[in-house]
Amino acid sequence: MAAASLKLSVALACVLLLSSAACHGLEVGYYKKTCPRVEAIVRDEVKKFVYKNAGIGAGLIRMFFHDCFVQGCDGSVLLDPTPTNPQPEKLSPPNFPSLRGFEVIDAAKDAVEKACPGVVSCADIVAFAGRDAAYFLSKMKVKINMPAGRLDGRVSNSTEALDNLPPPFFNLDQLVASFAAKGLSAEDMVVLSGAHTIGVSHCSSFVSDRIAVTSDIDGGFANFLRRRCPANPSTANDPTVNQDVVTPNALDNQYYKNVLAHKVLFTSDAALLTTPVTTQMVRDSANIPGQWEAKFNKAMIKMGAIDVKTGKQGEIRRKCRVVNH
Repeated sequence: MAAASLKLSVALACVLLLSSAACHGLEVGYYKKTCPRVEAIVRDEVKKFVYKNAGIGAGLIRMFFHDCFVQGCDGSVLLDPTPTNPQPEKLSPPNFPSLRGFEVIDAAKDAVEKACPGVVSCADIVAFAGRDAAYFLSKMKVKINMPAGRLDGRVSNSTEALDNLPPPFFNLDQLVASFAAKGLSAEDMVVLSGAHTIGVSHCSSFVSDRIAVTSDIDGGFANFLRRRCPANPSTANDPTVNQDVVTPNALDNQYYKNVLAHKVLFTSDAALLTTPVTTQMVRDSANIPGQWEAKFNKAMIKMGAIDVKTGKQGEIRRKCRVVNH
């Protein structure tokens, strides 16, 4: 009777808290019996790379987002092209050539396999690595208890990345719809956009709709960008600029101050000021110490539960770049 009552309580909790990772079969400490050191192993690998190059940390956070929005959080973004699948997600325009951090996942997977062969999924390593990058880049202010238990997917398609990842030219309605399709709220969208406080962007992602035309961008900032970007970026000439020029190597709330000052790169960043509700979210994130970090923590956990694969839907890859045979 007690067991039945407990199951009912969990089921009710899942109905009330659709974002709860527990409802997707994920749990904190999932590997505590089967691979107790996994999270420490991944963290050590991430630390090595991030302390050498903060941009790799930004890439790992972005990789987690790009993985979860396409086929769910299943490591599909890691799969290399093959003769039978020449165009996987990682070669799609939103990911190639800009997505970074694959070598960190490889190093972490190798180290984990030495400790616990065949136990830990690549999808969970991506989630742990995104969590750890946020921890180090925030000077340990963002501490996420990341649940695990994801399986690795077998499908990776570049077209699906184009269809599911919101591009930098989206307006607010398009952004809200894109996140809602993944079970995330408008507030989650505003909060996760704060990851644009770290990392770089290619000029081609913003020149045509931000500085080549009239927009709300700050005039001085636009001139600064014009000095760094060609008028017509091409594959051969497409430099990068910091997304946050004030604190480029810190995961902090400076992004929201930049949004308010109209000193952001993307149309999708400026779009957060389109409505009074989202504008207030931006103001609060900019002005209330610790609020954005706390909300980012919860939003990362919620995003990490998108379309998780369980049972026969997935596998635990031996190598993150190829499906098992």
